[in-house]
Amino acid sequence: MIKRMSYISHARATLALGLPLVGSHLAQMALHVTDTVLLGWYGVNELAAVVLATSTFFVIFILGAGFAQAVLPMVATAIGRGDEAQVRRDTRMGMWLSIAFGVLTYPVFWWSEALLLVLGQRPEVSILGQDFLRTAGLGMIPALLVMVLKNYLAALERTQVVLWVTLAAVGVNLVLAYALIFGHWGAPELGVRGAAIASVLVQSLTALALAIYAGWLPELRYFHLFQRFWRPDWQALHQVFRLGWPIGVTSLAESGLFQATALMMGWIGTVELAAHGITMEVAALSFMVHLGLSNAATVRAGRADGAGDRQGLRDAAKVAIALSICFGAVMVGLFLSFPVAIISLFLDESKPQSAEIIAFGVTLLAMAALFQMADAMQVMALGLLRAIKDTRVPMIAAAVSYWGIGIPCGYFLAFHAGMGGIGLWAGLVIGLVFAAVTMMWRFWHRVRA
Repeated sequence: MIKRMSYISHARATLALGLPLVGSHLAQMALHVTDTVLLGWYGVNELAAVVLATSTFFVIFILGAGFAQAVLPMVATAIGRGDEAQVRRDTRMGMWLSIAFGVLTYPVFWWSEALLLVLGQRPEVSILGQDFLRTAGLGMIPALLVMVLKNYLAALERTQVVLWVTLAAVGVNLVLAYALIFGHWGAPELGVRGAAIASVLVQSLTALALAIYAGWLPELRYFHLFQRFWRPDWQALHQVFRLGWPIGVTSLAESGLFQATALMMGWIGTVELAAHGITMEVAALSFMVHLGLSNAATVRAGRADGAGDRQGLRDAAKVAIALSICFGAVMVGLFLSFPVAIISLFLDESKPQSAEIIAFGVTLLAMAALFQMADAMQVMALGLLRAIKDTRVPMIAAAVSYWGIGIPCGYFLAFHAGMGGIGLWAGLVIGLVFAAVTMMWRFWHRVRA
């Protein structure tokens, strides 16, 4: 008979897993912010080029990262049922698929100037963007391998090392990018190419550090993660692929919702777009906490599922959802109580149009408070559904919620109902609410007693 844990014990275990993952997600954001700030100091064209280039890289990366994210529930479930060989098989094939994806997508980066021109970007910016991507594209494979290893270690409840390695990567990236962009300390001045070289080096070093830890730490060595790495395992490869590609498409659908909203906000005006960008940064910081808790929920629920503990699975889910709701309530209070102070952190109030940006940003922050809970619940539901190997129906739900409902509603409210930028964000709220309700219903329907 499986002994039932108390809710307090579940909460402690979830926080012990989730908080380091939250920290690593925030540190990962800091990597991109570092490059943006440094290139903002370097030049306007360079900054514009890298913003476009990194967005292009991210869209492709998030699709390929579905295979890495599939490793988290698969390894957690295998651990739950005590199948150590399956842990190695799934993780290794996750790395195989990540390497294959990186090789197959590199031509997009090599000929990216043509893509950027088709998307209406200026020639000088498109050329710089291609210069960045031809080098940065080499980092796709190590970046995806980092994701696989992070998820493997998280499933084994080794989240502390994920946090510390990511924090170290932020520091190394800052030093390397500063030297190579501006030509300091005897390094050549390479501009956008310097930022790309720094990113590839940091991704490669991070992958190496995690691989050494995962492969040679005495407590983990018995998994023999890299044993006969070159040998194919077609059954495990198929399982990771089948679970992973819907995860990638789901993430792409969600990120596409926010990208499309930003594009449409640009049609409305510069002030509105600036306020949108600032508010989205604030919302993204809050989202990282929910994402970390969702990852922890995947591990906890996945282990319970592997052990055949359905009550433990439901209890772990209830506690993770409650923790996410509590944090979301705190953020709603902050967004509604201190909107001006929050938006002002991102602006020099002496600059022209700052007052307009703050005024519109305050309104958007109120909208962000509206979708805070919905965003938390949809990412939590996704994490729990992945724990029970349910990824295809959530993919369809995400596509319908975001592209069939959210974007059309936002477009109609903004440009036909006369609501402008507020209408676009109302579309975000509607899409996220629909996704949260649909996915939560799906999970509890699947695990009901």
